[in-house]
Amino acid sequence: MRESSAVRWTRRVVLTLLTIFTVLPLYVMVTSSVKPLRDVQGAFRWIPTHVTVRPFIDMWHTVPLGRYFINSLVVSGCATVCSVIIAIFTGYAVSRYRFPGRGTFMTAVLSTQMFPGILFLLPLFLIFVNIDRYTGITLYGSRLGLTITYLTFALPFSIWLIAGYFDTIPRELDEAARVDGAGPMRTLFRVILPVAAPGVVAVAIYAFMTAWGEVLFASVLTDHSTRTLAVGLREYSNQGQVYWNEVMAASLVISLPVVVGFLALQRFLVHGLTAGAVKS
Repeated sequence: MRESSAVRWTRRVVLTLLTIFTVLPLYVMVTSSVKPLRDVQGAFRWIPTHVTVRPFIDMWHTVPLGRYFINSLVVSGCATVCSVIIAIFTGYAVSRYRFPGRGTFMTAVLSTQMFPGILFLLPLFLIFVNIDRYTGITLYGSRLGLTITYLTFALPFSIWLIAGYFDTIPRELDEAARVDGAGPMRTLFRVILPVAAPGVVAVAIYAFMTAWGEVLFASVLTDHSTRTLAVGLREYSNQGQVYWNEVMAASLVISLPVVVGFLALQRFLVHGLTAGAVKS
């Protein structure tokens, strides 16, 4: 079926507008990050008059960006690992076993995605404070508390996605493994997981991206020592001025892990999302 000239030109115009809408802010961010502060605060120029890499050096000293980077890496990494492990076992149980309440459980898991995250902010804050008061376990203002918070956000969708991906794997593989004497755990790790690698990677990318760029809960549930990158960027603004060139430089640097990871694992992500979204 041949497309008409009108459809072809419409597609070109729409794609061009979307490209401009995406690339233009990135260009402004990159050019602003290599300008001196006085040029950024002055009249805007599309082509920088003076180019310098000083903002990429000063940004580590203006605020403790290194500590914030470590905090984000630890919290996001731990939340991702925990999400993947729990989602694998839960998704395998839901996909391969029929037990009472299975449908109710999946409905409850998906229903948690219907509510905005801000509804859970005050309850989580009160829970963390009371746990510290009665048990001595410090969750408020700690990496552990923020990891648990991000885990609760990423886990429902992760379970649903990995369970859907497991459903696309033929059950004949499980039966063949049982014939060879493999138990459920050996079947999962030796047979199912190698086939489900794209789904696992998709879950890991989703969980990491959810934790890496989150701002609301990180701004409330952390203190100065446990602050993450997304919240730490606001410290480039003080009562005197805003270091816009360093903000742009820091934004580029903290975006690199997600961008590089996404580009490297893009094919796994697309395969995992498309296969896990439709159950056979």
